[in-house]
Amino acid sequence: MFFRRFQLSRDIGIDLGTANTLIYVSGKGIVLQEPSVVALDLENGVPLAVGDDAKLMLGRTPGNIRAVRPLRDGVIADFDAAEQMLKTFIQKGNEGRGIVAPRLVVGIPSGVTGVERRAVREAGMAGAREVHLIDEPVAAAIGAGLPVTEPIGTMIVDIGGGTTEVAVLSLGGTVLSESVRVAGDEISDAIGVYLKKVHNLVVGERTAEEIKIRIGSAFPNHEFDQQAMDVRGLHLLSGLPRSINLQAGDLREAIAEPLNVIVEAVKRTLERTPPELAADIVDRGIMLAGGGALVRGISDLISHETGIFTHVAEDPLLCVVNGCGQVLEDYKRLRRVLDTPEFTRSSMTA
Repeated sequence: MFFRRFQLSRDIGIDLGTANTLIYVSGKGIVLQEPSVVALDLENGVPLAVGDDAKLMLGRTPGNIRAVRPLRDGVIADFDAAEQMLKTFIQKGNEGRGIVAPRLVVGIPSGVTGVERRAVREAGMAGAREVHLIDEPVAAAIGAGLPVTEPIGTMIVDIGGGTTEVAVLSLGGTVLSESVRVAGDEISDAIGVYLKKVHNLVVGERTAEEIKIRIGSAFPNHEFDQQAMDVRGLHLLSGLPRSINLQAGDLREAIAEPLNVIVEAVKRTLERTPPELAADIVDRGIMLAGGGALVRGISDLISHETGIFTHVAEDPLLCVVNGCGQVLEDYKRLRRVLDTPEFTRSSMTA
């Protein structure tokens, strides 16, 4: 009875995203979903806040506090901040659930370098006994319910915050993949550039993201194109705060460039796909995952450009972390989809 109520540790799956970090604890499910942001006290070098609380500080900090996103374009840009963030999230996610450090399965972009992979592993070792990496498109496909271990060709497009991952999968492995460092952040940046050029209005990162979520669209839709929202920012010419009314239809041209990069990556991958697998993809369609899949009309845009039916996963934001979780829950069957060398505390000291 004692061992049923108490376990030495619970394994943890992590979607370490540019925009958000999600944590799955074996036997519990998703226990944490917070922004990948850290607020640092520059005088003492300690984190003041992590996640939701830190995101509220972006653009609003005094000189002695710095709010940062330690991941950029899907990779660690600030190692110390990333390590502190990951350690805090692991403690939150595994609080009170064991006395032994957990095994980690971390989703990372497929296009990262060996050095970048090692940085993720070392950051993960801050609160774990063992770290495994899994390519995000593979994790997303598992989380979306695609038959990745069967002899069937499937295509997944994972549009995250910093990277877009396009992959063709079969028999538990990646046949083809392409990673482009254009995704949700670049769409938000394009909105900020558009407002500055066309309306002489400067807005912050959070405001641009809110505009993208509320009225951003990738494909013409007469009814939605009439929607609008009031946007507040700093007017360049007067130097004073100002509000403008922005229509959804006018915004589409502003985000066309980053969307075109994503579409071209899908096309290039399809062009290199072996015929048998291409036939499977035509039959089954293309699956979209990640936060960028929530941009209105993006599935219609890809369908229109490729001629292949494209659909969005049921919970696109949760696909990668659910995939990591399924690997943990069915470790013996799915462990071959993980990055080959496991990273343990003993390997660090070797």
